[in-house]
Amino acid sequence: MAEAEDVDRGRLVATAFRMLGTTADAEDAVQEAFVRWFRMERAEREAVRNVDAWFTTVVGRICLDVLGSARARREQYTGEWLPEPRPGSGLALASSAIDPADRASIGDQVTSALMVVLESLTPAERVAFVLHDLFGLSFVEVAEVVGRSPQACRKLASDARRDLRDRRVRDTDPADHERVVTAFLVAAGTGRLDDLVALLDPSVTLVTDGGGRAGMARRPVRGADQVARFLLGIVAKMGREGRDVVPSVETVDGRAAVVLREAGADPFVITLNVADGRVRDVWIQANPAKLTGFTP
Repeated sequence: MAEAEDVDRGRLVATAFRMLGTTADAEDAVQEAFVRWFRMERAEREAVRNVDAWFTTVVGRICLDVLGSARARREQYTGEWLPEPRPGSGLALASSAIDPADRASIGDQVTSALMVVLESLTPAERVAFVLHDLFGLSFVEVAEVVGRSPQACRKLASDARRDLRDRRVRDTDPADHERVVTAFLVAAGTGRLDDLVALLDPSVTLVTDGGGRAGMARRPVRGADQVARFLLGIVAKMGREGRDVVPSVETVDGRAAVVLREAGADPFVITLNVADGRVRDVWIQANPAKLTGFTP
């Protein structure tokens, strides 16, 4: 008989993270699944034929419940809410999960841009998309989690993909993305407004998640001129305060991003959504609770 010790806990956390957006919530969901497993009678556990599938199903159901209540909790959140960025290469989509044409439209990597837009989906759409398109579960298996027919789950995932396309989340070549990120960092550092505006899409939107941290915008900033002025204002403020902030371009969720570090202070992570050589979205994560992966 397979035991819980044989389950790939890391994969479960990764699955839950893509549905919930923070490591803490993902780990809580996985821990709750293990609690439920050990609360079962031994005969019930022995009756489970596929322990991995059982845990994936239970974690998915827990995440679905959490997502249902998350919107109400986030209404009480101070300022805008963004998913937690994660250092490193990110997570590739399941190789055979979706049609190549669909994969090309959203890229083959779970980037920060994709994570942000996942927040706009309904809980059922997000769970169906994550389990099928990202982790390769069949729609029959997804139906066990969502509590709907396989045909309904197929439509949920299809609707999610269409929403992603409508929100212009189209993957940019990693080299092109890094080039724009590097130019963005240089332009912000020089303080020249025109140089920075030239890199921004006219309809660019900037969102900051400070979790109440001072100096962060409570509402989105829109338009190239306003976004550029906001960013340069942050740079100028740091200069006036004599802060020794060290910026660097690092890999975050599989794409280049700007990380700002300062001795004795929490870091900032700036991720960009780049399309057609311009920045369409700027996301600044400054909530310390979501940046533990970037602290020593």
